[in-house]
Amino acid sequence: MKLDEDSLRIDLEEAEKTSVEFIKKVVDFSRASGVVVGLSGGVDSSLTVTLCVRALGRDKVLGVLLPTDFTPREDVEDALDLAEMLGIRTETVNVQGILDAFLNCLNLARESPEYRLPTANILARIRMVMLYYYANVNGYLVAGPSDRSETLIGYFTKYGDGAADFFPNIHLYKTQVRELARYLGVPEKIAFKPSSPQLYPGHRATDEIPIDYDKLDLILVGLFDYKMKPGDVTEATGTPLETVMEVQDRYKKTKHKRVSPPMIEV
Repeated sequence: MKLDEDSLRIDLEEAEKTSVEFIKKVVDFSRASGVVVGLSGGVDSSLTVTLCVRALGRDKVLGVLLPTDFTPREDVEDALDLAEMLGIRTETVNVQGILDAFLNCLNLARESPEYRLPTANILARIRMVMLYYYANVNGYLVAGPSDRSETLIGYFTKYGDGAADFFPNIHLYKTQVRELARYLGVPEKIAFKPSSPQLYPGHRATDEIPIDYDKLDLILVGLFDYKMKPGDVTEATGTPLETVMEVQDRYKKTKHKRVSPPMIEV
């Protein structure tokens, strides 16, 4: 068996319908007045906000931009341009001062490599706090942008971007997210922009994930959709076995991020 780009093809019309109906159902069940989406200028948040507008209408969707001083101007402009195209309201809050306050309080040496990940996680959690502020003020739900690729390998911050009231795209691999975004009219410069969480200056997803998404998704399809053994995935994709094993190991090590906290049942 060979795994290639055809293994990731989906019915885009059906995918849109499934996500739109899901969003409507969640919001109706919660009796919420609308949704908040954090806009980063990247494909995940752009697809999420586009689907929310299609499901609820533009008046029930609020886009919130939470840049820092090191957020690329292009990302902010892309997010604002998309919001204008969709006709939604936006709020922009520079969260650099909040991050600085945390770091000053903790007396962290900001440039020390050992503090990079903890600091990045603080920023992701600050952003989620801000999204919930706007959700609470408006009686809205927070729509999370997570996709299946990043969720399976644990590439998200627990209680940061991994926290939300619902996730309309978490069943889609990154490759599928990009294709669905393009299908729904998200500009190609956003749909195919290299993933860049921007949790520290120059931050890119490829700094941390084991392999580019086009190849990562094929590994994940083999391991989790077809239930193939690592060696068979290597044969089907041409990816080195050590890379396939690293992907599988990341899944196992990050299981705690995908389940509710353990508790004693009474």
